[in-house]
Amino acid sequence: MTEKLQNEVKSFNPIRALIAIAIVIAISYALAFTLVPVANLEEDGGNLGIWSCVPAFFLVVYIFATKRVLEGLILGSVVGLIFAAPTANVVGSLSGTATEVMMDEDTGWLILVCGLMGSIIKLIEVTGGAQAFGEWAGRKAKSREATLMWTYILGCIIFIDDYLNSMTIGSCMKKLTDQHKVSREMLSYVTSSTAAPLCALIPISTWAIFAGRIMVDNGYGVEGKEIQSFIHTIPFSFYAIAAAILVPLVIWHVIPVFGPMKKAEDRAKSGGPLAPPGSEKIDLNAGDVEIKGTPRLYNLIIPIVGMVFFTIIFDLDMQYGVIATMALCFVLFVGQKLVTAEEFWDYSIEGIKNMILPLALMVLAYIFAAVNDQVGFTRYVIDIAVENASPQMLPVLIFLLLAVTEFITGTNWGMYIIALPIVIPICMGAGIPVALGCGAVISAGVLGSHCCFYSDCTVITSSATGCDNFAHAWTQMPFGLLAGVIAAIGYLICGFVMI
Repeated sequence: MTEKLQNEVKSFNPIRALIAIAIVIAISYALAFTLVPVANLEEDGGNLGIWSCVPAFFLVVYIFATKRVLEGLILGSVVGLIFAAPTANVVGSLSGTATEVMMDEDTGWLILVCGLMGSIIKLIEVTGGAQAFGEWAGRKAKSREATLMWTYILGCIIFIDDYLNSMTIGSCMKKLTDQHKVSREMLSYVTSSTAAPLCALIPISTWAIFAGRIMVDNGYGVEGKEIQSFIHTIPFSFYAIAAAILVPLVIWHVIPVFGPMKKAEDRAKSGGPLAPPGSEKIDLNAGDVEIKGTPRLYNLIIPIVGMVFFTIIFDLDMQYGVIATMALCFVLFVGQKLVTAEEFWDYSIEGIKNMILPLALMVLAYIFAAVNDQVGFTRYVIDIAVENASPQMLPVLIFLLLAVTEFITGTNWGMYIIALPIVIPICMGAGIPVALGCGAVISAGVLGSHCCFYSDCTVITSSATGCDNFAHAWTQMPFGLLAGVIAAIGYLICGFVMI
């Protein structure tokens, strides 16, 4: 894959690319005006039928063909907007959708949390906390396998939020795994597989609050007991369980490394680059860092423990957690005279700058997801499952189809907002245990985001571990699909045993 990526960069022709884009837009208009049924989207429930799949299909083909995710998301959004309203000004539609996304509370939360997380990681690195942790972990882990197992164990400990998990563990373990010639792709896989999967299995997490609230709002559970509703889904989160169990089996070679990951590991073991090409653009900690003072382990432990503590006491809201942790870091680092007040804010801004590309990818994914909502993509996928399956087959079909939907849209929480209110009434009407249906939806979100090239899970992990996001998703995909097969079998069995 390295040679393919290098050849892609060398052979990129901007004139040819512009011509291709013009052709894509022209074909989209032609299809929208001639083949797509003329229907009022509002009256039709925002559903274009089979044509709602065209933007998604185009995006997947474009990204696999070009490896260019940013352009793919923009162009995919344009195609979707043309299908949604072929007579409208597509530039104005794109601008309006982007504005709505940027003004959305969830987007503001994302930018604030991820930006300040970048600042905190940068400050911990500059003040020597990350280096001290690497030295401490290095004394405990003497082999590649032990190093990856420590990554896994620490990932299981920091279960409060997947962003916190990925950014902390990925940034701190990177230098240690580099010493043992572990490919960044493998580090990303281990880090990512203890982030979202663990959050889907632990009731004290940001995921539990979010998913539990949606379930209660849609008739499953009691107001004020959102966590209880989430707990009922945990035994049925088969993908999260399978993904978490697979990691140590892969680390200790019970399950051999295969597919693109094997090529990445062979490259690293043979003395080649540890990171795939293009990783420096997304690496949160790229470049040499001048350490201020003597590295001390407590300069990492105090901020991380503080962030977990603040997040918990503020009702599991990471936004409050990171703001309070920034104040704690100011007192801790300036109080030790490791940095001046001016340097503290300079490094904080530098940390935010390091998050620009990851944030851009995630915001563009949100825009593309919003466009898919306009054409009714997710609703169409669910309708297909309901209309063409028996109640016994619905759990596995919900899991598989929504995993594909999440792989395309890249916003697992966004998919939950759309899918859970649809799936819960379907389960109640068809006699399917609601916990089983909701578990299938939650698992689908984890699987889809694990394999997606631009999901928040992939992008955050890639930025923390210093691994190109396409390479991370591509090498992780076979293991994600393996866990997905195991999960699908579980839902198939439950469908015929419990319904």
